[in-house]
Amino acid sequence: MPKIDLAAVPERKGVGYPKPFDAPSKDRIRRRLGDAGGLKDFGINLMRLPPGNWSSQRHWHSHEDEFVYVLEGELTLIEDGGETILRAGDCAAFPKNSGNGHHMINRSDAVAVYLEVGSRQPDDMTTCSDIDMKSSNADGRFVRKDGTPY
Repeated sequence: MPKIDLAAVPERKGVGYPKPFDAPSKDRIRRRLGDAGGLKDFGINLMRLPPGNWSSQRHWHSHEDEFVYVLEGELTLIEDGGETILRAGDCAAFPKNSGNGHHMINRSDAVAVYLEVGSRQPDDMTTCSDIDMKSSNADGRFVRKDGTPY
């Protein structure tokens, strides 16, 4: 049956970044709905972001489009051009290779819930805008921008 049993989808807390870059997102909760449904070409994550947490480090993708849709709460989207408030019903799109680093911060006093959709391109390189870190989809390792490991 195509219906996904949400209660059976594991929750993953935090992010895989090396320390100390993991700290701002330490309480973020991700449920990989695309994986649970057997999808291969794109991923869909149900995200819960507690107050004070970041969605990720600010980043952009070389070969992967990204889209978010806010279901509950309020988030502050931070990009190169400034900040934008996103509330339930709002969405944002991030075209591949834009060089426009983005992330969201929950500055409210309530948990925010959103969907995150990405295209799972094997050649994708995620580059962090504000710190010396990047990651390749090919191996998933986080390295410095010159390629040296953490």
